[in-house]
Amino acid sequence: MAGETLVLRPSFAALVAAEEELGPLFALVERAAEGRLALGEMVGLFWHCLRDRPAALTRDTLGDAVTAQGLTRAMAPLKMLIGQILAGR
Repeated sequence: MAGETLVLRPSFAALVAAEEELGPLFALVERAAEGRLALGEMVGLFWHCLRDRPAALTRDTLGDAVTAQGLTRAMAPLKMLIGQILAGR
């Protein structure tokens, strides 16, 4: 994003925070598998799982970056993140 590599890590704390906001993770994974995951949910999951979040990065900026790159490119990190959530580290 903007020449910077962001790392997503589904830590316990990150997943609990995501679940508090987005609802149960299994339901989120099911929606993603069915192609029904909303853009805001994807950005929310990314936001909570960002490791070493840059201080200047806002959630709106992250959302704008996902939108700018397109959903097709955002699917690769989403699939990897969901795979890590389901399989563990």
